[in-house]
Amino acid sequence: MFDLVLCGGRVVDPSQGFDAVADVGIVGGRVAAVGVDLARGGVRGTVVDAAGLLVTPGWVDLHTHVYWGVAPLGVEADTYCLRRGVTTAVDAGSAGAQTFPGFKRYVIDVSETRVLAMLHISSLGMARDESAGADVIGELEDIRWANVDRAIEVARAYADVITGIKVRISTYHVGESAERTREALRRARQAADAIGKPLMVHPGQTAIPLDEVLASLVDGDVLTHVYHGRTEGVLDSAGQVRASVRAAAERNVHLDVGHGRGSFSWQVARAGLEQGLLPSTISSDIHAWNTAGPVFDLATTASKLLHLGLPLMEVVRRLTSTPAACIGRAGELGTLAPGAVADVSLFKLAEGDWAFQDSAGVEEHGRVRFEPVAVIRGGRWHPCALGADDARTM
Repeated sequence: MFDLVLCGGRVVDPSQGFDAVADVGIVGGRVAAVGVDLARGGVRGTVVDAAGLLVTPGWVDLHTHVYWGVAPLGVEADTYCLRRGVTTAVDAGSAGAQTFPGFKRYVIDVSETRVLAMLHISSLGMARDESAGADVIGELEDIRWANVDRAIEVARAYADVITGIKVRISTYHVGESAERTREALRRARQAADAIGKPLMVHPGQTAIPLDEVLASLVDGDVLTHVYHGRTEGVLDSAGQVRASVRAAAERNVHLDVGHGRGSFSWQVARAGLEQGLLPSTISSDIHAWNTAGPVFDLATTASKLLHLGLPLMEVVRRLTSTPAACIGRAGELGTLAPGAVADVSLFKLAEGDWAFQDSAGVEEHGRVRFEPVAVIRGGRWHPCALGADDARTM
């Protein structure tokens, strides 16, 4: 007998190669079955009519910033993740070793959203307030903040929620010195290797070539902002995908969208896709300076990849099973296989004339967008409620 059954939705689960109208049955916070007429077996809880909705494993946003109140770019996880269709938010380095205990107590432990984290190699985390002007000091301009031993200590102490190490190596985060950039990257690599978890690198506008950055990345690492339009991007001066980028993808370095306020270009994305450079994961890089556009939420970023021609199954894969694998949660999250955590995202695929912008403000119009309806997080139902800034005509 089920606690909850979602009836008659279009169930898309890339982890099982499943795309059909079906029911999803949940018992005790776990997926119990996916099939037809499940409610006939008895339901002691709720039956939800999901006809006309897209039903997927709970979305995993691999790049968010949800240390609200401490990191200047932080937003509230439940408002901008759970209520926008995301069940698991991975904070990408908002907290470092000195600030992580507060992040755990005051955000991770009290959020309805499942919040996990990449620990910043800078003990300060992302303390830089980019809204304060160009003279603000970056978190690694003094390399002494990259304390490897302390990062390892904290990552091990909070191993249940820390999924890897993050480093930002743009010049406005680490400065103009090529040697300091290399040292920041080296220390981040050392910490990631010590804890046996991935390294996520924020590239672009760097003092060292992307080829050199990629040479330090290994199987399971993440290069975020893959379609940014700054210098040292995935395209060379002739607009061709760099050989080093293809080689990194071949050795299973994950290429993450990480849209953000300044890291998604239609031109770069389209050229990359046309040349076969697909993202491994689709993430929003949601933060305080892009919630009113161009990002809004992960659903909007995902809609842009649909617009660019990525098939629905492949978009959902990059929102569910692949990011779950990136954080070591394959089989537990990002799937509707029996026994998995009952995280489910429900969306309407709304047809219309939707205006989308890239990070430079260039506008394109798409025919379909994801509109979040509700999520189930660990078996518990949460309606999605769009905020005031969603009175947009996207």
